[in-house]
Amino acid sequence: MQSTSTQSLCPECDGRLTTNNGHGETVCEKCGLVVEEKAIDRGPEWRAFDAQENNQKSRVGMPTTQMLHDKGLSTTIGWQNTDAYGNSLSSRQRKKVQRLRKWNERYRTRNSTERHLKQALGEVDRVASTLGLPQPARETASVIYRRAHAKDLLIGRSIEAVATACVYAAARQEGIPRTLDEMATVARVGRQEIGRAYRIIATELGLAIEPTNPIAYLPRFSSQLDCSQAVHRQARDHLESVVGTQYTSGKRPAGLAAAALYAASYETDKRLTQQEISNVADVTRMTIREHYRELLDNG
Repeated sequence: MQSTSTQSLCPECDGRLTTNNGHGETVCEKCGLVVEEKAIDRGPEWRAFDAQENNQKSRVGMPTTQMLHDKGLSTTIGWQNTDAYGNSLSSRQRKKVQRLRKWNERYRTRNSTERHLKQALGEVDRVASTLGLPQPARETASVIYRRAHAKDLLIGRSIEAVATACVYAAARQEGIPRTLDEMATVARVGRQEIGRAYRIIATELGLAIEPTNPIAYLPRFSSQLDCSQAVHRQARDHLESVVGTQYTSGKRPAGLAAAALYAASYETDKRLTQQEISNVADVTRMTIREHYRELLDNG
């Protein structure tokens, strides 16, 4: 492998110098003078011939993450009772490894703050993974929880409520439509408690969260209802005509998206029942009927 140095010239003929990393030499292209030799090879001492082999030999660890209380910097001892070659450990070795796991776990959580963060961030990951949120949203939720913990916003509130509220805030910041009702179905606390915790966090931390666009719900609802492209486009047209107007103020985005799909299904002769849409959007049939009439009048 060769690379050309343009910062210096040959001291004999002012020719261009070329560094040959394979031989560890720097030579002049014009006169052949060896300007430097036995250069230090800063690459790995091993060779790899494909990406898989390179990954297997790489010594770098996992990147740091906000989703773990220690940001992933500590050592984790796996649960497998096998050695590096996959052979089972003897009874004596298993007992020794089990003691190491116990003491390693104690060392990772040395005080009450670390124990609290470990439990809370585990709850954040559980809720986010159950809802199918991507990795960036989980990292954002973990950062929000850390900020809330640093400002003592957890006093008088349960860990489960604050953790779920942080996931809800992260989903909205990342533009992933999720309702409080969906949060309540996977959380260990009720919808009202999650809502109160979310309002406190958003206010005290100054989170810049814009109102959810009802159009963001359409792809998920359309996919679950197996709607055609024509229904999806027609529903989007209905919503685009009212988004940003006074009409949408104070109305649930999921209800508007459900009503738009109901209206579009009738206009394209691919009729969906109110009950089908209600089950998917998690809104009542009365909400769909009310928004359906108002949507047609305002659209």
